[in-house]
Amino acid sequence: MSFRLKSYFKFLVKSTNQHGIHSPFVFNYLTKCLYTKPKKSKDKSINVLLKSIPYFNAKSVSVQGNDAVKEELDLNFQTPFKKGNPIDILYFESALNQNPKQVFSNFQLHNDSLIVLGGIYNSKETFSHWMEFTKNEKVTVSMDLFHCGLLFIRKEQVKQHFTIRI
Repeated sequence: MSFRLKSYFKFLVKSTNQHGIHSPFVFNYLTKCLYTKPKKSKDKSINVLLKSIPYFNAKSVSVQGNDAVKEELDLNFQTPFKKGNPIDILYFESALNQNPKQVFSNFQLHNDSLIVLGGIYNSKETFSHWMEFTKNEKVTVSMDLFHCGLLFIRKEQVKQHFTIRI
């Protein structure tokens, strides 16, 4: 069995939905954003990104490594996003080529910034990179959604990790 398939079965066993969440921030994000309809994209990682932008009222969105995602943003949002820093939402198609220390030093992120990492279960290596990101001291909330991983910088919250089905 492939790594991705084995990982999916493990994910299903460990994961929960909004009923198993005791963090008000995460519960509201799930129920008022991620679980709402309609779907904005067939790709679940991009769908999470597209739903998160209006929910967090993001003004500065940076997409790294995928022009198709940039085109989806243009199709779904009429007003262009502010270029430059600080970044409200940072999207990477894959965690594989990213060094967590460099990401946190090269991109100006602030309290309440969100990092979306696509394809965290594509291989053992991408999962390993994902785990490095979750251990970074700046990340206080991490969410494993299988198709993507979310990292929140929230100084007012204790460090927590969630495994959630969407």
